[in-house]
Amino acid sequence: MNTVLVTGCSSGFGLEIARHFLARGWRVVATMRTPDTSVLPPSQHLRVLALDVTDAASIRHAVEAAGPVDVLVNNAGFGVASPVEVAPLEAVRELFETNAFGTFAVTQAVLPHMRERGSGVIVNVTSSVTLKALPFISAYRASKAAVNAFTESLALELEPLGLRARLVLPGRSPETRFSANAHARMFGMDHPAYAETVKRVFAGLQDTTTPTTRVQDVAEAVWRAATDPSAPMRIPAGADAVAWATEAAR
Repeated sequence: MNTVLVTGCSSGFGLEIARHFLARGWRVVATMRTPDTSVLPPSQHLRVLALDVTDAASIRHAVEAAGPVDVLVNNAGFGVASPVEVAPLEAVRELFETNAFGTFAVTQAVLPHMRERGSGVIVNVTSSVTLKALPFISAYRASKAAVNAFTESLALELEPLGLRARLVLPGRSPETRFSANAHARMFGMDHPAYAETVKRVFAGLQDTTTPTTRVQDVAEAVWRAATDPSAPMRIPAGADAVAWATEAAR
């Protein structure tokens, strides 16, 4: 039986990814900062573990407890919104510590075991905002773009070893708590110099005709990345992500 380890499973994309693999007969190691078994259906193939991707000891303990992993899905992350001029550097560092360095660290912890077995897949969940510049999310976009870049280089290192690395780029998903959680990390959005741009951006978010992403879209894209050796390096997930990827390719 194949095993997948997914980070950031308490809600949103990570939770749906874990459900998706469970439903297809995989052994799932669902990790989250504060373990909560109630969010996933009971299964003898499920293990819920504590994991803080910014803590080296936590990573080591989780990887040891998980045992051999066939697929690692780095999904844990959060967003920050702020004009660059007033963005607190502490918040930006915290963002990169989780989104970029956390992904790097968990990957480093799992890779030796995959390399020894000569098989395995790393799937890094980033964002479609790396395809299109938007105001006020410069730090978030940069943290996800960093993961894109490192994953593409990683894939070249792993291919001769019989391992794969792939990217899944979700769009905006009202189904998740991502936007609500990001509200707690919004800084300087009331700055008068940026008032008109803020107003325009928030008006666009209220447009119900704009395509968005379902959590199922992301789970299906991750499944493809994990199980289809012919899957492309970057897989957009969601109608909006697909549209932006098409636009970026022109």
